[in-house]
Amino acid sequence: MLPFAAACGSEKDSGGSQTVGTGTGTGAGSGTSDVTGVHWTVDDLTVDGKKSAAPASAWLEIDKNGKVSGNLGCNGFGADATVDGDGISFAQFLSTDMACGNDPMTFESNLTKALKDGTLTAKATEAAAKNPKQLTLTTKTGDTIHLTEEKAAPLSGTKWTITTLGATSDSDGNGDSQAVAPLPSAAEAYLVFDQKKGTVSGKVGCNNVSAEATVSDGDITFGSPATTRRMCDGSLMEVEKELLKIFDGKTAYKIDHRNLSLTSVNGTTVSANAAD
Repeated sequence: MLPFAAACGSEKDSGGSQTVGTGTGTGAGSGTSDVTGVHWTVDDLTVDGKKSAAPASAWLEIDKNGKVSGNLGCNGFGADATVDGDGISFAQFLSTDMACGNDPMTFESNLTKALKDGTLTAKATEAAAKNPKQLTLTTKTGDTIHLTEEKAAPLSGTKWTITTLGATSDSDGNGDSQAVAPLPSAAEAYLVFDQKKGTVSGKVGCNNVSAEATVSDGDITFGSPATTRRMCDGSLMEVEKELLKIFDGKTAYKIDHRNLSLTSVNGTTVSANAAD
């Protein structure tokens, strides 16, 4: 993580560490409980009257201690936030240092400037029916950031696209650590859980797979997997062989918003993202 200047520079912010305030908010404004603990997807940004749609990756979340995490359109970032009544201010920006295309980087630069523009006025609307919460942040110069609440993905019914595979020991079982690696681009791997039926189905790189899956207390107990018998490229078959190890009895699971991690008793680890 690298310190932020007004855009994506290397100069450290001079403000001290700050935490969420205890303002309650009144009228059309927002209090601490309205904006903290919510995963906000950035929809768009209006600067000098010009509206720009946000990259799909842009989001932010403020936890109850005022720690901010998110993505500015290209780079991930962290910060400290103070929420006081209808006002929110951000300090101590840190970010990664990736370069992306011109559009994401321009949006990122403008969003960073807006977030750092002193105390922003927050206006949140409560969720109604199936509509999520909406949040508008307005700078002292009148620029606006529109955000929408994004709920965490449920385990059951979500198509979890597998992105990485790892293990805590090698194939000889001698305890040597292995690095987590992304799946080959040609691999099609995903899981869909049905808690009511107690099953899981999907693909594991090449073949379809299905099994019993009982969910309880942060664990999933898998039954023996049944697969189709298609033959694919050797690298895909090797991925499939390793992925099937996740079905070895009890597996711990954890959902972090739209990310799922699975860790089997045999040390196999899998990361997956909720499909859009």
